[in-house]
Amino acid sequence: MVGTGDYLILAAALFTIGVIGVLTRRNIIIIFMSIELILNAVNINLVAFSMYWQHFTGQIYALFVITVAAAEAAVGLGIIIALFRNKETINADEIDLLKW
Repeated sequence: MVGTGDYLILAAALFTIGVIGVLTRRNIIIIFMSIELILNAVNINLVAFSMYWQHFTGQIYALFVITVAAAEAAVGLGIIIALFRNKETINADEIDLLKW
C-alpha cells in the first residue's frame, strides 16, 4: 500500500527537478516545463494531504492550480512565439526586448 510519505517523496523529487531546471537551463521552453513540474509537485502535495486529513479542500485547490497552470502555459507559449518571431531565438540570455 502506498502511503502519504511516498507521495511526499515523489513531490519533493519533482519539485527539486523543477527548481534545478529553472535555475540551470537557458531555453525558455524547458524553463516553462520546469515551472509546470513545480506546479504538479504542489498538486501532489495538496491531494496527498487532502486524502490524509479526509478533507476535500486540497483537491479543490489542486483544481484551481491546474486551471492557473493551463492559463500560464497558453499565455507563456504565446509570448514565446512572439519573442521567437521578433528575435528568432528562445535562449533566455539573448532576449533583451524590455531593456532600454
